[in-house]
Amino acid sequence: MPYFDAASSVPLHPVARQALQASLDEGWADPARLHREGRRARLLLDAAREAAAEAVGCRPDELVFTPSGTHALHAGISGALAGRRRVGRHLVVSAVEHSAVLHHAASLRAEGGTVTEVGVGRDGAVGAEAFAAALREDTALACLQSANHEVGTLQPVAGAVAACREAGVPLLVDAAQSLAWAAVPDGWSLLTASAHKWGGPPGVGLLAVRKGVRFAPQGPAGERESGRSPGFENIPAVVAAAASLRAVRAEAAAEDARLRELVDRIRARVPELVPDVEVVGDPVRRLPHLVTFSCLYADGETLLHELDREGFSVSSGSSCTSSTLTPSHVLRAMGVLSEGNVRVSLPAGTRAADVERFLEVLPGAVARVRERLGAPARAAEDRAAGAGAGSSLTVDAVGRLCPVPVIELAKVIGDVPVGGTVTVLADDEAARLDIPAWCAMRGQEYVGEPEPGTYVVRRLV
Repeated sequence: MPYFDAASSVPLHPVARQALQASLDEGWADPARLHREGRRARLLLDAAREAAAEAVGCRPDELVFTPSGTHALHAGISGALAGRRRVGRHLVVSAVEHSAVLHHAASLRAEGGTVTEVGVGRDGAVGAEAFAAALREDTALACLQSANHEVGTLQPVAGAVAACREAGVPLLVDAAQSLAWAAVPDGWSLLTASAHKWGGPPGVGLLAVRKGVRFAPQGPAGERESGRSPGFENIPAVVAAAASLRAVRAEAAAEDARLRELVDRIRARVPELVPDVEVVGDPVRRLPHLVTFSCLYADGETLLHELDREGFSVSSGSSCTSSTLTPSHVLRAMGVLSEGNVRVSLPAGTRAADVERFLEVLPGAVARVRERLGAPARAAEDRAAGAGAGSSLTVDAVGRLCPVPVIELAKVIGDVPVGGTVTVLADDEAARLDIPAWCAMRGQEYVGEPEPGTYVVRRLV
């Protein structure tokens, strides 16, 4: 069964498996002890730290291992904010950061701090000038991911580095998605990553803090990992994580070229094979293995189940796959269609034949979902207004989840004359994103939301 969800987690790399098995016999002892077994464990831990630091581009004594990438983010942000508390309590983040960063930002606000979220364009990229403009005299820390986890867009890290250096603000880079492919441009102050994103074992994160960066670890002090990640080190997992990072970086150039060609094939052919699809994310400045597209009039969760039955494991950022039933914050920030969202992220070694088969089964899967939801044919949307049609209509979709409000809009848009309006009543938050996106795809005018849950669309064509 082809696994196309590498952005979530990658299968254990063969090198990681070998290193894990070997170090289980050698790395079980306490590396803080001076006896033979402890010294052997310390040698393994030190070697892993040196290998990981080389891949990251920092000194070994600047890098610590954490229980996860999320833990590394929280430890890095809290430590940097505390270390610069005399400067201020202002945090700058992009609107498309990992949820762990945004959750930390929300906690800071609740504690009386201030946060500036820098928006992105429809390609998912932050504007370097906008990021620089968000920096203030009281800014304690700025955070920017190296590449987006949902749409694959590369962020302007080099520009952010220059802006932060000029402003005297440390920059934390979340490199979870990109570290397997290349080192992050130099000049960052803090960096985090997660081993299961590159084929290492889960439960291992990296936190690098440059020498000279003011940093005050939060929580009870610990003796291990420079006091930044308390608890006994999982040496076999750490060794496997470092070994696999070195291995995937050695393979990166060849896999980059091969997977980029396969993703280009998906980006080009999906809109040809499936009507009413929006491919999102920057088509050029992107990760080599990831592509995201949204299918109009399709439910994301149902579509994922259809593809799973066809033998393909993919993921979605649409509202229906979230436990909160809200659209992906990334898609919302980009202002693109969220319904029927599919993220395809290819692991190393993906065969071209599997991609071709995916392209064969996708149109049928989308068609079945649309038929089940009662989506209109395009001709029904584009028909001329009937004789005697009113100049406005109201569609009541309250209590119905997207894509149903958009489907109901599409069914009646042809019943008003050009210049007439349709008002959609919907309490699903996804409608706030998907109705304007539908208008952009259909050449209609989105008038706005005069009242919460009331969306007005004017027919132009």
